[in-house]
Amino acid sequence: MQKSIIIIGCFDTKGPAFAFLRDCLLARGESVLTINTGMMETAVDFPIDYDAEVVAEAANDSLARLRTSRDRGRAIEVIGTGAASIVTQLVRSDRVKGAIGMGGGGGTFVALAAMQPIPFGIPKLCLSTMTGKDLTRQVGTKDVTLMASVVDVAGLNGMLRPLIEQAAATICAMANVTPTTYHKSAGRIAISMFGNTTACVSHCTERLEKLGYEVIAFHANGLGGRAMESLIAEGHFDAVLDVTTTELADELCGGVCSAGPDRLTAASQMGLPQVVAPGCLDMVNFSQPDTVPTHYLHRQLYNWTPTVTLLRTNELENEQLGKLLAQKVNRSKADVTVVLPLNGVSQIDAVGNDFYKPEVNKLLFDAIKSNLSERVRVIESPTHINDPAFADVLVTSLLELLQRK
Repeated sequence: MQKSIIIIGCFDTKGPAFAFLRDCLLARGESVLTINTGMMETAVDFPIDYDAEVVAEAANDSLARLRTSRDRGRAIEVIGTGAASIVTQLVRSDRVKGAIGMGGGGGTFVALAAMQPIPFGIPKLCLSTMTGKDLTRQVGTKDVTLMASVVDVAGLNGMLRPLIEQAAATICAMANVTPTTYHKSAGRIAISMFGNTTACVSHCTERLEKLGYEVIAFHANGLGGRAMESLIAEGHFDAVLDVTTTELADELCGGVCSAGPDRLTAASQMGLPQVVAPGCLDMVNFSQPDTVPTHYLHRQLYNWTPTVTLLRTNELENEQLGKLLAQKVNRSKADVTVVLPLNGVSQIDAVGNDFYKPEVNKLLFDAIKSNLSERVRVIESPTHINDPAFADVLVTSLLELLQRK
């Protein structure tokens, strides 16, 4: 079946703009499918493949009820959910070549929600009035291109027309790119890193690349961890070297680098070989010093940069983190190895540095060991996490798991 570029938008209030966008796509030889997310009466002169009634029903609701509810926020959420459900089915039937949306606050929210089921590599573009706002939550971990509309998407005029033409040209060009094939004979490895574990990750990457592996690094800053979990779940990796599990600490303590409750789960669910280390579980991330919650101000803090303040995890938190890490790893459908760096879990958790507290780390390591399943191998290395010898243990452990796969 022919693949199409999906148009997502409110055809009620912005019908002329979407009609023009559709014409631009068709003029470039593309097949188009249209999803109407507008909740008012719609009268446009182009065919609608999925009208608003169908979109609402896809979210187990009705357009009539949404129109009378007077709860615009919930109505937008429902329409976004319904549009995402329809796009999911289109993806499963391999009909999506790309997706494009336009709008203001509500239209942008719905378009970005609808784009979430589209896998990495299939282009997604939104022409929006909201590009100056923080859309981190709406974009999520998806490779969405945001394009500023400058003027409101309302009617057609001499300023909006050229931007719609450019947006159409952009999505068409992106959709027709044939990605360069990058072959690595051995496989693709996901690896997590932080500034505090860069030396370890660099050494691991160098060794694995010499053996023919492609190594993809993810910054463990919350968004990076979510992106890694998402791409693992989409099937992009052959194994995982999770050096830097610090996002678990931010999730536990309310830091700004939380990747959510699903961190350290995708590899286990997918049955991928994984080697896990408690990298940077000695720290919780906050922004400037004045953003640190009041109840942590009596604790040990460290200014990593002017915009990054680190909180040293304490005894209780280390016990909780050790148990949590073990519980997540225990669910793995494949073999797992946990490697413990007994001489420090981060750059600043080293002899002579501010966060070096071996007695606190021991509680972390003991909690990990006591809660791990017997089938999970544990290696205790008398090294610091950034020692080349520790990186060698990680790589050797991963290679052993890959050989069993």
